[in-house]
Amino acid sequence: MTTSESEPYDLAVLGAGSAGLAGAVTASELGLSVALLDASAHTGGQFYRHPAPAMGAVRPEALHHDWSAYADLRGRLAQSDVSHLPGHHVWSVTQDDEATGMWAVHAVTGADGGEERPVRVRARAVLLATGAYERQLPFPGWTLPGVVAAGGAQAMLKSGLVLPGRRIVVAGSGPLLLAVASSLAAAGATVPAVVEASGYLRYTRHPRALVTNPHKAVEALVHGAALLRHRVPVRLRSAVTEVHGTDRVEAVTVTRLDRDWRPVRGAGRRIVCDALAVGHGLVPQIELATALGCATRSLPDGTRALALDGLQETSVRGLWAAGETGGVGGAGLARTEGELAGIAVAARVLGRPAHGGRVGELQRRRDRMRTFAAAMAAAHAPGPGWSRWLADDTEVCRCEEVTAGRVREAIEDLGARDARTVKLFTRAGMGWCQGRMCGPAVACLAARGEDAEPPPERRPFAVPVPLAALAALDDPVVPRHDV
Repeated sequence: MTTSESEPYDLAVLGAGSAGLAGAVTASELGLSVALLDASAHTGGQFYRHPAPAMGAVRPEALHHDWSAYADLRGRLAQSDVSHLPGHHVWSVTQDDEATGMWAVHAVTGADGGEERPVRVRARAVLLATGAYERQLPFPGWTLPGVVAAGGAQAMLKSGLVLPGRRIVVAGSGPLLLAVASSLAAAGATVPAVVEASGYLRYTRHPRALVTNPHKAVEALVHGAALLRHRVPVRLRSAVTEVHGTDRVEAVTVTRLDRDWRPVRGAGRRIVCDALAVGHGLVPQIELATALGCATRSLPDGTRALALDGLQETSVRGLWAAGETGGVGGAGLARTEGELAGIAVAARVLGRPAHGGRVGELQRRRDRMRTFAAAMAAAHAPGPGWSRWLADDTEVCRCEEVTAGRVREAIEDLGARDARTVKLFTRAGMGWCQGRMCGPAVACLAARGEDAEPPPERRPFAVPVPLAALAALDDPVVPRHDV
């Protein structure tokens, strides 16, 4: 294998989940040179997270839905010329030359225990497939050991083959809860309840989305049957409003909610448990794109996603996106958009028109699934009354230990009227997570419940990066690998 530092890749794909894998292998099979960067050591992203081979898992596919689709992409990747670059934490994307449209992807390797070093990957086009992260709405006791994100509990099971507890309440809002609860129960945990803040009847307001996506109903039936088999009750229009315990979770209070997610007085019930898996949907991870000025759009659940054209290109020419960055819709939608983006990038690089039967088929499939994604976001959108769960001593920003009382003081006494001003007064959002955990809560409190999400910010760093990486920006360039 020889290397050449003067030749950039045709395409750099950021993220090796469903969308990234589909985009990378599609573009490679059409003749492009492709680099696939991902922070994880393994492909699959969050959805297809699986144990390391050293753990000796006999059937990792048993914990996954639609494993065959991932296995197909993984097999195509192994047979392709794609340069897979695992363990690369991308912190910025810049345009080196506007005239030629050349991009530079800046990353750090060795951040998971090895010696950290900066790298730069140059490419003619970039596909963002960075996925999403979980939205957390705070409540009293949510910082106790034993409280984990719903997706985090599933990740522990899929990648580590461990459970966060023996008796686990699953709570929040969104279809992920059903999948998490059924997988935890199948792995041997006792699940006293699935606590859903919304009601599934909201889906009936979107009959076209339901009719054109029958596979979603099948998925729901599969999870529902699993919950019935394990005798797991589902409590609708309810939420965990308090966690009890000293050194770790001992019980939770589940409270009925009104239409706006305000707790109904006297409707609380305590459930004994030793762990709580909680999450209120997903937030598209778009920091790399907004730093470049990409246009965004508001989703029905109050989050923001990238605004994309019919071929998955962002408002910045040469920058494509697929999967959850354009709105949360599941692995099937991510694969479809990844393949469509791969075809579009290849057409642009090779100077061919991006049309034909396959493109039209993918666009129709994408549009059908996007319709369901919008219905899902609307059905599980947080109500403005959820902030009533918060006591003044409830921590809102865990990184900087900022309480709800301090945020309210900044608003009521110091005159803050938006999340940015609250941050300046209280440091909420200035910690390690950079507002990913506390952003929705701070924005909601600052807007007095009118907005669920802060507007996207243009930050030069998408993830924390050591100063040494900034001091060595001129090297090294990751070369294109020519077989």
